Amino acid sequence: MGKDVIIACDFSSAEQTFAFLDKFTGKKPFVKIGMELYYAEGPSIVREIKERGHKIFLDLKLHDIPNTVKKSMNVLSRLGVDICNLHAGGTVRMMEAALEGLTRPDGSRPLLIAVTQLTSTDQESMENDLLIKAPIDEVVMHYAENAKKAGLDGVVCSPLEAGKVHDRCGKDFITVTPGVRFADGDIGDQKRVMTPAEANRIGSDYIVVGRPITAADDPVAAYERCVKEFIG
Repeated sequence: MGKDVIIACDFSSAEQTFAFLDKFTGKKPFVKIGMELYYAEGPSIVREIKERGHKIFLDLKLHDIPNTVKKSMNVLSRLGVDICNLHAGGTVRMMEAALEGLTRPDGSRPLLIAVTQLTSTDQESMENDLLIKAPIDEVVMHYAENAKKAGLDGVVCSPLEAGKVHDRCGKDFITVTPGVRFADGDIGDQKRVMTPAEANRIGSDYIVVGRPITAADDPVAAYERCVKEFIG
């Protein structure tokens, strides 16, 4: 898979989701299914969107003991998604177990990426709430290196860190970056943000865009603008 824009379908029901996706006549954008929608509708929503021809990033951010994550990933691998993820903070051992569980008997599997630090986290909250005193860039790079060591395909990171991740972990190590906003848009609750064009220049492989598209007056036009700015 090459560069792409992933739309965050952060809706609370299948009805809302399909009303949104029906606007894209003739297009099948890459979509992200997160906790809200998955918990509301269960695995059936994944199957239905997949049957419509969309690529899917299943964003459930697993984080538990290695055996539990392994068994959970084994279940998720049957849904036919293209990307799924977990928290790098769960340790190398957990990530290795996840990869083992995700791999099907024929050797195929979705891409597996790790969340480094959430884009809502900044240095102050990381130090005060998590008691992690190292600079946030250093923490992100350490988590990325652990993910690569575990055999994962890439990380979720801020677009501000994508280029550094590639420098540290290689060009083929995928960076999936939320926290992308148009230059004339509202940044919402994100702390570390960047425009689609800037994300492209700095080396993001995939950008995840939610409200700037889903809440736009014309979501299709907003999506096309995003694709043009990010991919050209």
